[in-house]
Amino acid sequence: MPSTMPSTMKNSLLYLVTVLIWGSTWFAIEFQLGEVAVEVSLLYRFALSALLMWLFCWWRRLPMRFSAKDHGFIALLALFNFALNYILIYQAQQYLTSAMTAIAFTTMLLMNIVNTRLFFGKPVAKRIYFGALMGIAGIVVLFYPDLDGLDFTNASLIGLVLVLGSALSASLGNMASVRNSRAGLPITQVNAWGMLYGAIGLTLLVLVSGTPFTFSSSPAFIISLLYLAVFGSVIAFATYFALLKGMGPEKASYTIVLFPLVAVVLSTLFEDFVWSGYTFAGFALVLLGNALVLTPFAKIKALLFSPRPQLAP
Repeated sequence: MPSTMPSTMKNSLLYLVTVLIWGSTWFAIEFQLGEVAVEVSLLYRFALSALLMWLFCWWRRLPMRFSAKDHGFIALLALFNFALNYILIYQAQQYLTSAMTAIAFTTMLLMNIVNTRLFFGKPVAKRIYFGALMGIAGIVVLFYPDLDGLDFTNASLIGLVLVLGSALSASLGNMASVRNSRAGLPITQVNAWGMLYGAIGLTLLVLVSGTPFTFSSSPAFIISLLYLAVFGSVIAFATYFALLKGMGPEKASYTIVLFPLVAVVLSTLFEDFVWSGYTFAGFALVLLGNALVLTPFAKIKALLFSPRPQLAP
């Protein structure tokens, strides 16, 4: 069907770009930690992203005016997607490897589905509850060695709680993005305003907390900062929000399932991430749970029970 091919190809390209960029940002974040405070590093990232977005909008002469109500929802988007989400993620990666963080963050898919029901009244199919339970079970298995004994001072458990908080924040930001899209707000200008608001909010946080404005001159810090600002923020948020607008949060969130695949490969290659039986089992359960969430029972039944074609003798 020629009419559907351009849309299909466009969505496939958006998926590929989003997955490859955000799947690799987990690894890039590692180079932002240590010498520069998390809040300051994020401030640099989103200030640079906002500058680039506004220059692009100015160059294209895009209209930048919105109503006060729309600005309120853009500010919510900035709070949850461009500030709180990343503060928690950066903090979490001080306790976890990038692979573990990416895997735990896939729970945002389940949160998106539940929040879509809560905020927009979209019904939740029964398979989604099974998928949610499977995803939660996968997280428990994945972190079982660290959860054994329920030591709440355990670093990995602290990291897990931070990641889950980040996933919830990102999901709420996604709901704000869906609302903005339904109101007909353009993605590019909304992201420009949102990143500006995020940078302003982070500046206030740094000033109030008394955190020093330090900067690292190491090539690793500068290169990773540029990558996170240009690719991880400007480009990836544009492609992901385009998917949210065109496909809805449930389907677009499937990209989140694929992030760990990229992150695990990079973490295995560069962070000496060692796989164990718990890693394989937990990873499989998370992916299966998320796949179940997005695959109707009719398709699952057809895949499992459809007759196999017979080969000619």
